[in-house]
Formats: sequence, structure tokens, C-alpha cells
Amino acid sequence: MSILVLGTVALDTIKTPYGFKKKVLGGSAAHFSMSARLFTGVDLVAAVGEDFPPDYVDFLRSKKINISSLIIEKGRTFHWQGEYSGDLNTAFTKKTELGVLSSFKPRVTPAQRKSKYLFLANVDPDIQKSLLELIHSPRLVAVDSMNYWIEHKRRALLKLLKRVDIYVANDQEARVLSGEVNLIKAARALRRLGPKMVLIKKGEHGVLFYGGNMKACLPAYPASRVIDPTGAGDTFAGGFMGYLAGKGRFSLAAIKKALACGTIAASFNIEGFGLEKTAVLTLKDFKDRLREFKGYVIF
Repeated sequence: MSILVLGTVALDTIKTPYGFKKKVLGGSAAHFSMSARLFTGVDLVAAVGEDFPPDYVDFLRSKKINISSLIIEKGRTFHWQGEYSGDLNTAFTKKTELGVLSSFKPRVTPAQRKSKYLFLANVDPDIQKSLLELIHSPRLVAVDSMNYWIEHKRRALLKLLKRVDIYVANDQEARVLSGEVNLIKAARALRRLGPKMVLIKKGEHGVLFYGGNMKACLPAYPASRVIDPTGAGDTFAGGFMGYLAGKGRFSLAAIKKALACGTIAASFNIEGFGLEKTAVLTLKDFKDRLREFKGYVIF
């Protein structure tokens, strides 16, 4: 079973203590797809501009990602420029150019309208809503967001949360939207807004999952070197949702395995710039690290 992901396909300019990369392939949908593809088929919905390199289009296609709904519009591709320093936990945004994203209206094929698994990656809640309305009877819908939309499109985001199954947020976003400092209280408050399940990403401190009677938490994989954390959260979401879509089960056991899959996917992402590591990631390498991680957390 494939998964439909809406998000950004971007050109990222990134500076960390380990180097500088200009206009590498990035964006929430691209990072999500690189990990989700290990477990299921991926249909990508996004818009890029006329400046988007043809080699990047060929690359996405080579990874068996369905890009029939990747629209090439007149204008420039979404471009983000950021810098990391210190412990690399926080990105300092230097420049954001929305380009074609400012007028993006998602379009999907008739077959994609029947998608059962849907991930609404970080974009304007109104764009997320417009795609959701195109899909007939999805089985599982998850949505991601960010502080900018929480602050500037709060009403639209709250309406959207009433229509989804899983809300994905980092710890800062969860606290801002819920008004709670304690993350368990935050998860409970967020669940009352509509989603059946809440997934809170805590970066180097792991992940918390709350679904009423279903609760789980995992630490992060103990990485010895972080090169570039850009897209780690989207990569996590790809592993998590990709596993669930591939298995078609949502029991607590399946949720826990999906959390582990997301954790391991993100651990590869941070080891290189952009998609360097996840683009070449094989299922064998993934399973080897997952087995190692299992040994760390079982007691």
C-alpha cells in the first residue's frame, strides 16, 4: 500500500560546523519520501519552479517515488537558507524564499484520490486542507506543522486538527499550541483538539507518543557525530508513517515498531548534508542499525 505525501520540495542552503552546501535538494516531502520508500510506495505532491534542476527530478524518479503530482510552475523553487552552530539543535534561518509555494494549489491523479494513507507535511494549513478535501475516505491521516503556522494560521490549523488521526509536532510546537509546559499534559491537551494520536518529537531526547490508552516513548539513537540535522523530523515521520502504511496495522505494537523505524531513519539523516545518507540507505543497513538500537532499549 502506498502513501501520499504533501509538502515541499526545496533547494536548501545549509551551513554547519562541518561545511557549507548551496541549493541542495531538500524540503519536507523530499526528506519524508527518502525514508518512507524503504517500507512502501510513495506518491509525492509538491510544486517546484522553473529553476529546479532536472537532475533532481531524475533523482526522485530513480528512487521509485511517484512524482506525477510534482508540479513545475513559472517562478522559483522554495529556497531555505539556514545555519547551525553549537550543539546543532537549533537552525538559524538566514533567508526564506517561498517562490511558487506562495500560490501552490495541489493537484492529484484520479488514482491518488483513493489513497488510504496520507501525510500532510509542513506547509500552510490551507494548502493541507485543500489536499485533504481531494482524497476519498483515507484510512490514516497525519499532519505536521510549525510555529509560524501556529502563530499566523492558528484558526486554520485547529480546524484541520479535527479532521486528522495523528498530529506530529516537536516539543516546542507542542508547548506553544497546547499552552502546557509538561509534555504529557501537552499531548493530552493536543488530543482534545481533535487528533486521535499525538506524536511529539524531542530531537536528541527521543520521541513521545500519546493516544489515550496507547502510550509509548523511545530515546534517540546515540549518534556520535551530527553533520546536518536539516530534515531529521521529516525523515522520522517518513519512517514512522511508511512503516504503518506498509503494514496496515495500528496496534500499540505496530506503533512502537514504527517509532523505532522513524528513529533509525532520522539517525542516518543527520550523518550527512541534505539527502546524502538517506538517498543511498538500503533496507539491510537500516535493519542492521534497528537491531543494534533494539539492544540498547530492551531491558
